[in-house]
Amino acid sequence: MKIVHLTSAHPRHDIRIFVKECRSLAAAGHDVTLIVADGLGEEIRDGVRIHDVGAKRGGRLSRMTSTVGRVLRAALALKPDAVHFHDPELLLAALKLKRAGIRVVYDVHEDVPRQIMAKYWIPALLRGLVSRAFEVLENAAARRFDAIATSTPHIRERFARLNRRAIDICNFPILQELIRDTPWESRRNEVCYIGGISRIRGIEPIVAALPGLPVRLNLAGPWSEPDLKTHMQAAAGWERVNDLGMLDRAGVGAVLARSRIGLVTLFPTPNYVDALPIKLFEYMAAGMPVIASDFPVWRAIVDGAGCGLLVDPQDPQAIAAAISSLLADDERARAMGEAGKRAVLARYGWDAEAAKLLALYRELTTDQ
Repeated sequence: MKIVHLTSAHPRHDIRIFVKECRSLAAAGHDVTLIVADGLGEEIRDGVRIHDVGAKRGGRLSRMTSTVGRVLRAALALKPDAVHFHDPELLLAALKLKRAGIRVVYDVHEDVPRQIMAKYWIPALLRGLVSRAFEVLENAAARRFDAIATSTPHIRERFARLNRRAIDICNFPILQELIRDTPWESRRNEVCYIGGISRIRGIEPIVAALPGLPVRLNLAGPWSEPDLKTHMQAAAGWERVNDLGMLDRAGVGAVLARSRIGLVTLFPTPNYVDALPIKLFEYMAAGMPVIASDFPVWRAIVDGAGCGLLVDPQDPQAIAAAISSLLADDERARAMGEAGKRAVLARYGWDAEAAKLLALYRELTTDQ
């Protein structure tokens, strides 16, 4: 098939969109183009053509209007058999593509109506109204699309009531990137956090846990709130932070190989308690124990594998105690890391998810 992936908000080399989905489809023989809006120009990589409609201009409202319009026009011009879109702001554009006779797949990364309730840039009094209005729109659109691909089984359950072809394609890691036989003795007294950095992802309690610990924090990822980094640089634990910025996949792999513990202490927002954060599985694949938020879904994974400790993510003392416990018992930490790696190899790798994605497109080729 001639498949066009669409994003108006994500980076061109996004892990789920480009590294996993686009590359998997191209490797299977599909003609794959990814439309992005970053101003970095045209590119062909790993069999995927990347078409740039130009950098996003202005603020969020401009992106949701003019940028979306440019993405829509580019998609129509390519005359694809199917479009696979990744941003909720593209919903109305996707409906236009569907009316043009193109098969449409909606890739749902987040439970957006629940996510809206934690959006700091939406006034608190309006969040409930915005959430409900978006859910009505999303539900109506989902019934029209040819398929829904969700990042978790929990989100799939919601859309299965709306669309007969709703499947989960989980964000499990590409094991070849991360599975390494790193000698435990070569790891440093460092913990790591990989991914987007924000208040609700737990950065404040993590940094507050550091004073008094014989450890440094490897922090790698984009800051997603204005002035948050400046605020954190004044915190007492900041002198123990290695602020590494955005890293490529090789850089992420190197950080995971040198760190002893992986942190995934997201706050208990409605959007996170049922999520499957990729960083959890990347830490496990890299052979390190994890310290994770004590959510039921995460408890089943972490306790089921015996690969780490669960804490209240909003309690710096609980995070500090978990770090201290693992640093003080090298054999226990090593065993947890090995258990996590075994679990990922057995159950949580990308290959099985790629197979589901390819099966979906085989189904779509038979649709009339």
